[in-house]
Amino acid sequence: MLEQFLSIISTLCQTAPVGDESCTPKAIKISPGDLVAVMDALHKSPATYFDMLSCVTGLDNGVDTGTLEVAYNLYSIPFDHHLMIKVLLPREKPEVETVSMIWKTANWQEREIFDMYGIHFKNHPDLRRILMPADWDGHPLRKDYTQQEYYRGIKVEY
Repeated sequence: MLEQFLSIISTLCQTAPVGDESCTPKAIKISPGDLVAVMDALHKSPATYFDMLSCVTGLDNGVDTGTLEVAYNLYSIPFDHHLMIKVLLPREKPEVETVSMIWKTANWQEREIFDMYGIHFKNHPDLRRILMPADWDGHPLRKDYTQQEYYRGIKVEY
């Protein structure tokens, strides 16, 4: 099944997509610049019809790798297909296009990733913090995050 998905999206990608059989669900790694075209095709194609974005997850691969990732878990209700699409982003300026215009559920999930990892979703309709206060310093799930000692004059202790 992964090969079928690869053949469908490979014509849309400027950089060759790479299948990853070790993931659950099976994954395809694509270039961030190819994301919207690939997701739109997977959503609209009668052969795939991924009508549900189950989850969007941010990942920090560590300071040494210099990368962050975004993983999109897709599900096709009529075909009972599962697929993960992954994009690798540079740590120093992590940004990728939003997919909230394709799946509305991406709106809040992308906001969480922005808030916790600092990944910027270009053209997002309302990209602002959703879990932390608007004036919070840093992004708490990044591996290089340093907790601030004080927030608005109150000592932050954990």
